[in-house]
Amino acid sequence: MNDVFSNLEVLTFEEAADSMGVSVGKIRRYVEDHSLIEVKIDGKKYIPRETIVDGEPLHSLRGTVMMLIDCGLNIQDAVEWIYAENDDLDQHGGTPMKALLAGHKSPVRRAAQFLAQ
Repeated sequence: MNDVFSNLEVLTFEEAADSMGVSVGKIRRYVEDHSLIEVKIDGKKYIPRETIVDGEPLHSLRGTVMMLIDCGLNIQDAVEWIYAENDDLDQHGGTPMKALLAGHKSPVRRAAQFLAQ
């Protein structure tokens, strides 16, 4: 397991579907369109619990993931970047995910732009 995921609270796809009141197929579609992300732990796929807010995908997540992909990251690297400590985001929680959860989308996107350079 990657260290950035070691303390992550996760849901199975079934648990995520139950928490959102949708089908597992809908969860898979959310993952495919990057509205939700999946992490692999011990070879199994999970949805980070914090990416579901009030029964909906975290609003700022999809655009951030798409930007990271546009910057040249593959989806696994993008997910790791979202959970990794980032010095540019110290005043916003320290990781892109913490900043997104706190409503600080713009600093996260600015930090992501540096990846494209």
